[in-house]
Amino acid sequence: MDSGGRPRQVIRKVAERYPVVLHGVSLSIGSSDPLNMDYLHRLKRLAQEVQPQWISDHLCWTGVMGVNSHDLLPVPLTEATLDHIAARVHRVQEVLDRPLILENPSTYLDFRANTLSEPDFLRALCARTGCGLLLDVNNVYVSCFNADSDPADYFDSFPWNRVVQMHLAGHTDCGTHLIDTHDQPVRPEVWALFALAWTRSKGAATLLEWDGNIPSFEDCHAELLKSKAYMKGGLSELVNRLTPDPVPLAISNPVNFMVPDVMAGAAEMKKG
Repeated sequence: MDSGGRPRQVIRKVAERYPVVLHGVSLSIGSSDPLNMDYLHRLKRLAQEVQPQWISDHLCWTGVMGVNSHDLLPVPLTEATLDHIAARVHRVQEVLDRPLILENPSTYLDFRANTLSEPDFLRALCARTGCGLLLDVNNVYVSCFNADSDPADYFDSFPWNRVVQMHLAGHTDCGTHLIDTHDQPVRPEVWALFALAWTRSKGAATLLEWDGNIPSFEDCHAELLKSKAYMKGGLSELVNRLTPDPVPLAISNPVNFMVPDVMAGAAEMKKG
């Protein structure tokens, strides 16, 4: 968003030939901090330049008191939170002059104060603001596993008429919990959910995310072809086409990226 020169020229050239979308991680729509208006105006300038099909971010907060956690943190699903976020979505849409698209995050706990399910919260938010939704199928599976709930129930109450895009990704199975790591192929159970989501969304645009341990082009292409087969219902052709290699336990953001000084101090203490 802040790049000039060749990076900006490249995205302009791409946008001239292909539809593009803008997907962010820094809006922090659920934070108690004021909206970052400088960020929003810079985002609007980029959107005016490349004319994306839509602009999306996450139903989360990323920091407070001006400190960025570099992670997508969950919000309490309550009426008070709904009022707070709806007002902020309205303001964002006024600045960007377009509907905002929000993605369901991966979560690792439920708040005791919750009074709404995530699908019901999103449905009410869409009704109040006119925003759209980006359904991350892997996040649904990860969050439901961690909360010991059924993703089929989540799908049954989800506002499918508001979905404009879906995401797919791999996650890390830590035994007692799953972590959304985006560093391996999509798991079979997530593919099964995607087949259902593809039908219910009536063919929403779909993106495969792969942020770490990025494979060869051939393996990535094979995974994309797998998604096409699921779209066409060819499930019998998909068994073990890509088998994920064992990976070490991981967290969604490296701790040494978030707090390098603290980690450096810990390393020194360990040596001592």
